[in-house]
Amino acid sequence: MSEINLNKPPQVEVPPRSGLATTMNVLRPIGRFLLPLLVSLVLLVALWYGFLKLYPQVGLVGKSPGDVWNYLVTGPTSGAARQVIFAEMRITLRDATIGFIAGLGAALVVSALFVGVPAIAQAFLPVAMLLRSVPLVALTPIIVLVFGRGLMGVTVMAAIVVFFPALVMIMTGLKSAPRQAMELVAAYGGSQWTALRMVAVPAALPSVFAAARISVPGALIGALLGEWLGSGTGLGAGLIRAIPTFQYNRLWASIALVTVVSVFAYAVVGVLENLVLARFAPGRERD
Repeated sequence: MSEINLNKPPQVEVPPRSGLATTMNVLRPIGRFLLPLLVSLVLLVALWYGFLKLYPQVGLVGKSPGDVWNYLVTGPTSGAARQVIFAEMRITLRDATIGFIAGLGAALVVSALFVGVPAIAQAFLPVAMLLRSVPLVALTPIIVLVFGRGLMGVTVMAAIVVFFPALVMIMTGLKSAPRQAMELVAAYGGSQWTALRMVAVPAALPSVFAAARISVPGALIGALLGEWLGSGTGLGAGLIRAIPTFQYNRLWASIALVTVVSVFAYAVVGVLENLVLARFAPGRERD
């Protein structure tokens, strides 16, 4: 008879997690995120048609989705129209991307500084909120005088639109870190910055991505405004030039393109959010 080792705990076999199950767990929240966006696009097109039917007095000014499709895709001059609008869109995307990165990066650094050194937050946060209350149109002449009418001026305006909402949301996320975990890092001799890096920043990831999702359309709006009032290039300037020249197809096509690009960029950030949270914060994916 073989001896039984009473001191050795019984071995329990844990079935390995299949790759398919892991993939489905990642794709499921992404699907739940993208489906409402697709529904929103369909509803937006329906509202567009409904608005033109409800207000037929807009006449030649109003263009339907079919008119925009014909102008950009199937019309006899669609090739030239796409070339002009896409060239302007590339400029706007460049301006918005630089402004988005600069604004969100500055919000991350400043929010960490405000949370890590409360005295600085008490001194400068009211000033930041006061500046946020000033309309961007009123600040445009100062921005143009300081930074010029080129790329720098436009990206500064886009960064300003991104910075202030992102600052508030990221600060809220950093302050929501578990207090017990922060105290545990301090008990083991870690500094406040170590606790911020190891505990607060991972806990703030959902807030960071929420700020990024909100900032994507904000960066586009800031870039369009800067191009309209400052540089005179890009889609923002093209929209203004289309009105006095009665190019209403170009006007509606530009607006539709900006809307689609905004929704697409929002969706890309949302997908990245789900992938990152599934990797670094399991169970906290955005539903």
